[in-house]
Amino acid sequence: MHCLKSSDFLARLLHMTVAVLLLVLIGQASSAHGEASIEIKSVRIKPVEGTYEFDADFQITLNHKLEHALEKGIVLYFVTELGLVNSRWYWFDERVGYSRVREGLSYYALTRQYRLTRGALSQNFGSLNEALQALSRVRDRPINASEELIPNAEYTVELRMRLDIAALPKPFQVETLGSREWDLGSGTLRWDTRLPSQKLQDSSK
Repeated sequence: MHCLKSSDFLARLLHMTVAVLLLVLIGQASSAHGEASIEIKSVRIKPVEGTYEFDADFQITLNHKLEHALEKGIVLYFVTELGLVNSRWYWFDERVGYSRVREGLSYYALTRQYRLTRGALSQNFGSLNEALQALSRVRDRPINASEELIPNAEYTVELRMRLDIAALPKPFQVETLGSREWDLGSGTLRWDTRLPSQKLQDSSK
């Protein structure tokens, strides 16, 4: 009888130990996947010389996988997109304004510097944190309009930032399939707003 009780106790103890280990492993996996993130902190649309620009602030965090890719010389391209949509009850919604900018983040082992590149412009940073702070501050981005944007008219705004997986080298594109470690994006934030009047620009001078 005593042996049976001891056997039951050991079985229960083993079961509890396995359960605890599984919870720990699941928690570690979740935290590892949750390290990389892009969060939209603020956005502002402003009138500039008859058209519109926008400012936005993000919070960008990379995980170990993305940091390691940078150290191996892989350029990470981030795309910031903003759209203005004219919602029409009688027909399909129409996109009337759009902005898309792609920036490359890279690391140079010889100089131990990070570089942020947009088109022909580039800037070097001494640390990854400094480069990410610069990447997260979007300023004076023009909004290209397909038709005249009407001040005080209501539009739906769509904003997002994401890692451009398609710009990675082919071997890395294969690795990203089904991997949450490479899935880095803010998601699309949508809200309705009225465009500020151009008079606001004149009064601020």
